[in-house]
Amino acid sequence: MASDPRAAVLAALPHRPPFLFVDRIVERTHDSIVTEWDVPEELECFKGHYPGHPVLPGVLICEFTFQSAAIFFDDARSKNIAPGSVPVIARIENARFKKMVQPGETLRAEVALEDSLANVRYLRAQVTSQGATVLRVKFTVAWTDDGAAEDA
Repeated sequence: MASDPRAAVLAALPHRPPFLFVDRIVERTHDSIVTEWDVPEELECFKGHYPGHPVLPGVLICEFTFQSAAIFFDDARSKNIAPGSVPVIARIENARFKKMVQPGETLRAEVALEDSLANVRYLRAQVTSQGATVLRVKFTVAWTDDGAAEDA
């Protein structure tokens, strides 16, 4: 019997439904990760975001990429980071939305590490659906301790 593909996701992220947007890890390498999300037709946001013609908000597509990056950093790739540190998005650059996403589509995120400096990681991502580009974005993740994140 095959193991639950979401088990690895749940083990890597603190997020839980309804704010969990990664269903499975497709591939993980030293400098990248590929994940997928089956966008549920009953997702709460579809009730009010363009009723009658539901469109997935771009911010949720971005969050899908950020959660994918968090899974990527859940192992040795986050070495040299202080214990108890929390990864936070420090910058979002050049987000380009190319295609609207509707209920029932499967999104695929390809997130790649471009550079790192101390507690900061620079990434790029491309999200596709049925082979068509949905989003291209660059973003920066920084690790901060819990107290600093709450004080900001």
